[in-house]
Amino acid sequence: MPNQSAPTMNKLCRQVSIESPGPLVKDCVFSFDVPVPDVPANGARIRVGCAGACYSSKRANSQSSMTSMSSQGSLSGDVSTMCGSGSVGSICQNPSYYGVRDAALFPGYEVAGIVEALGVEVGSEPSVKIGDKVVVYPYEGVPHGYAEYMTVPELKYLVKVPDNMPLSVAAMLPTGALWAMNTIQVAREHILKILQEQGNSERVKVLLVGTGGLALWALRLAKYYLNDVQDQLLLVVASLRDEGILLAKEAANVSVVQWNEDCYERVLIERTKDSCEGEVNIVIDFGTTSRSLHRSLQCLSKGGIVLISSEVSDRLLPKFSRRAEELQQTIKPVDLGSLEQLRELVDLVSSGKLEPPPHTVFPADQAKEVIRKLCNSEIQGRAILRFHSID
Repeated sequence: MPNQSAPTMNKLCRQVSIESPGPLVKDCVFSFDVPVPDVPANGARIRVGCAGACYSSKRANSQSSMTSMSSQGSLSGDVSTMCGSGSVGSICQNPSYYGVRDAALFPGYEVAGIVEALGVEVGSEPSVKIGDKVVVYPYEGVPHGYAEYMTVPELKYLVKVPDNMPLSVAAMLPTGALWAMNTIQVAREHILKILQEQGNSERVKVLLVGTGGLALWALRLAKYYLNDVQDQLLLVVASLRDEGILLAKEAANVSVVQWNEDCYERVLIERTKDSCEGEVNIVIDFGTTSRSLHRSLQCLSKGGIVLISSEVSDRLLPKFSRRAEELQQTIKPVDLGSLEQLRELVDLVSSGKLEPPPHTVFPADQAKEVIRKLCNSEIQGRAILRFHSID
């Protein structure tokens, strides 16, 4: 018997839009009613339980130009802006200075919920069923997840979530955690290649820039995927804020250097090289700014490689590719992980082999307050918006 779309009590549902923080933080969060989406014939409608708190640049028009937020920071942005804090119009650094430009890569695309309805042309033995907990893979063209309901055109974009995994945890996986996973796996390939070339005489030196959600996931993923070579590895975290240092110290065998923006650039580079016992072989740069990449290249050895997000590669590569080539260095963009990797990530977390970073859950109607707190680094780890209380 073909599946039928489940009836919906309301023809309208709530949706939240979070834009890049402008002169006043309160101006970047909007809430309105939208029609409940129809169920695609071969797809499904999802009742959204949780979504990772992130924002979209006002100029964003594709996946590659989207950014998200976490309270644990990366480097400062290239410009300054005004953020509302205690008083209206008080001036502060760009939100990225305080760490809100980090974690996942897409606005409202870290979505977990339950299957509310299946399309009329879905077969009799679908991969997911009505009532199943799922996480949505951020495929090209995925609709914004900051709504009570969203749809997917095909069931293949849904990964079933075990009952023992809270939806708030599942919502952190599809973008930030997935990209960190792919980055660590790419880094592992280069680590093994270096070890094969130089033997066991020296350790491979890796610098991880930023202690936001991406870096916190990366530390945990490195502990899992690099466990067999940890004795041949020197891992150093470049952290901007003290809170990031405390979190980075959770990981064993990890050194930490603070990138205090009040210091001279030369001092920061020397401090980093001292912590790394010289120039490094690999940099994983979650900073996403020209400043962070410039500093990373200064700490990189001849023949070394910097891994950056493909999200920012179009903006940064034209500025630095010639310099990197002159120094025989490589800047390598890393894409978001695959659907298969997302399934593996769900299994690792649900089985307890991988511990997720700290997070805090807020009702979706508190989105404005959440953004204010993120801009002032008042939330440790990730912020998750809850649209429905499902688990």
